Formats: sequence, C-alpha cells, structure tokens
Amino acid sequence: MQTRVSIVIPTLNEANSLERTLRHLALLHPPAAEIIVVDGGSEDETVAIAEAVAVSGCMPPGTQLHLLETEQRGRSLQMNFGAEAATGDILCFLHADTWVPDDLVKVMSHTLEDAQIACGGFVCLLAGPQTTRWGISLHHYLKTYYAPLLFRPRLFFKGLRLLFGDQVMFCRRQDFWECGGFDPALPIMEDGDLCLKLVQKGRICMVNRVVQTSDRRVAHWGSLKATAIYSYIGFLWGLGVSATYLKKFYADIR
Repeated sequence: MQTRVSIVIPTLNEANSLERTLRHLALLHPPAAEIIVVDGGSEDETVAIAEAVAVSGCMPPGTQLHLLETEQRGRSLQMNFGAEAATGDILCFLHADTWVPDDLVKVMSHTLEDAQIACGGFVCLLAGPQTTRWGISLHHYLKTYYAPLLFRPRLFFKGLRLLFGDQVMFCRRQDFWECGGFDPALPIMEDGDLCLKLVQKGRICMVNRVVQTSDRRVAHWGSLKATAIYSYIGFLWGLGVSATYLKKFYADIR
C-alpha cells in the first residue's frame, strides 16, 4: 500500500509565489494525497489564488487541495493547524516560495522506510530571476552540519542535523505529534526546535537532492548583510537566546 503524504503550506501574503508552487505540486509523480494551504490572514490575493487552483482541476486524481484559514498567525501555529487536519502517514512542511522535484513523494517515502530516520530535508538552493546564490546556499548546507556539532555535539553524534524550513522538512505524522509538533510559542527557529525533539526518535537525514527557494531575503538585504543576519541568529539561538528576541532581526520579506 502506497504511503500517503500530506503537504502543509503556511501562507501570509504569498500571492507572488503560491500559484507557481501549487502548479509544481500538481506535477508530482506519484502525487501527494493532500495539499493543505493554511492562511494566516493574507491581505493580498493569496486566498483567491489557492481557491482558484483548487477548482481549476489541475491537481492529479487522488490529490485533494484544501484551504484552511485561521486567525492564528505564525508559521508554528499555522503548520500545527494544518498538521491537525492532515490524514497522511507523512507530513511535509513546504514554504510557499519553495519549489520541489516531481519525485518528491517517492524520495520522502523511500527515506522514511528506514525506521532509524525520524526526519528529513533537502539541499536548498536559493535563486532569483537574475541569479543563483551559490555562496549563501553552500553556507546553509554546511550550517546543517556545523551548527549542531558546535552547539549540541552529543546530539550531533546521535544523528542531529539542523534543518530549516526552506529545506522542506518531512517526518512521520505519528512522530510529529508524539514530539508535540512545532512549539506554538516560537516565532522563529521552530524548525530547529523540532529537529531537537525529533532526534530523540531517530536520525535527522539530509537528502542528497535539491529544492529551490526564492532569494527574496538576500535580494532585499544584500549577500553580506543576509549572511551576517543568518549567522547571528543561528549563533545566538545555539547559545539559548530567546527566539522572541531573535525574531526582530528577521523581518518578513515579500
């Protein structure tokens, strides 16, 4: 019996990215069982786009596209809300500005066939209309390894890797809820926190496949400033600084 995958997409004013993301998901082979868009009160055309795609008939047979709207704004809250509605065996958390390979479902299912793996993610390549951010993408990849080695060495050798939302995190639904899901109190670094909890269930796996995500933060800040902000937030979080404090350095960019 084929493993059922639920893809959860938290959105807030993602009109510039969401339609492209959903069109990519319509090409998945094998298809996902369901795609759940969880909107936290968008003031642009995000909701209308999701509704239009849902009735367009572009999704393959067997894939349900659901739109959930909630007043609980924030990625942790929205992703938990979507996970509560999900029925799949595997939960995949996808940002609205990230695009995945068409064999996504197969890769995730195959990865989690290994009972010793609790969570997985992909190599993330930041790119925009004019350029690919090779340097920052490489740093994000290396940070997955050096950050847990530096700040949580005991857990690193137990299998901890520090994944981020842009890397399309996925795990078993049962493991997700047994670990308590995303911490609803965290406005940032909820992905790293989930890794710390899931490593108690098994290894965190970096899949040797690429997903592409928008470089809009880097384009807005510039490469040097973006690298400094990413490094600063990661370093302070590793030292235990409050995520609420760190959020002020990580403004929303659309």
